[in-house]
Amino acid sequence: MEHRDKYSVLLPTYNEKENLPIIIWLLVKAFTESGDDFEIIVIDDGSPDGTLDVAKQLQTIYGDEKIVLRPREKKLGLGTAYIHGIKHATGNFVVIMDADLSHHPKFIKEFIGKQKEKDYDLVSGTRYSGNGGVYGWDLKRKIISRGANYVTQVLLRPGASDLTGSFRLYKKEVLEKLVQSCKSKGYVFQMEMIIRARQLGFTIGEVPISFVDRVYGESKLGGNEIFQFAKGLLYLFATT
Repeated sequence: MEHRDKYSVLLPTYNEKENLPIIIWLLVKAFTESGDDFEIIVIDDGSPDGTLDVAKQLQTIYGDEKIVLRPREKKLGLGTAYIHGIKHATGNFVVIMDADLSHHPKFIKEFIGKQKEKDYDLVSGTRYSGNGGVYGWDLKRKIISRGANYVTQVLLRPGASDLTGSFRLYKKEVLEKLVQSCKSKGYVFQMEMIIRARQLGFTIGEVPISFVDRVYGESKLGGNEIFQFAKGLLYLFATT
C-alpha cells in the first residue's frame, strides 16, 4: 500500500472569531472534495475576542482529529506560531495560510496538484502571475505591495513572483529547515522563507491565486509594518 500524504494546515489566529467558522468550513469542504487526508491546527495567540471558544465549538463539530487546538498565552508573532505549529503537525506536508479569508481554501487542491507535478519542495500561491489577482485592495496598497515585490526581486533576485504571500504548501521537513534559518518577524518573514528556500536549493512551484482583502477585521499591514518591511529588506539584502 502506498504511503498516503497528509496535509497539516497551520492557522495562526488573533481576533478571528467571525472568520474562523467560515475558513474551517471551507477547508473541510475543500479537503473532503479532493479526498486528501488533513488536519487543521489552530494556533490562537490569546485573542481577547473569544476566538478560542469558537475554535472549541468547531472542534466538537468536526472532531479533534481534524481540528487540533494549540493555543498560546499571548501574541507572539507568525514565525514562532509556525515553529509551534510544526511541532504538533502529524502530516508530511504543511499548508500555511491566513485565517482572515484573504486566502481561499479552494486553491489548496491546485497547490497539491502542482506539488505532485515535479515533487516540489514548496508551492507558493502568487497574486502576480497568470490569472491571480487582488480584490478589494485600494490603489495605494496595490502599489505598495507590487512595489515591495518589485524592489525585493530586483535586490534579491529570488525568482518567485510573489514573495510577500503567505499562502503556501511545504514539505514538512523543508519548512522545519527554513523556519530555523529565518530571523525576520511579521511581514518580512514570508519573504525571507522564499529567499532562504532559493539559497538552500529547494524547488518552488507557483500557483496563481486570487487574493481577497480581509473580509472582517483590520488589515495586518499598517504604516509601521511597511517601514519594518523596508528595514527587513535592507537586512536581507545585507545578509544574503
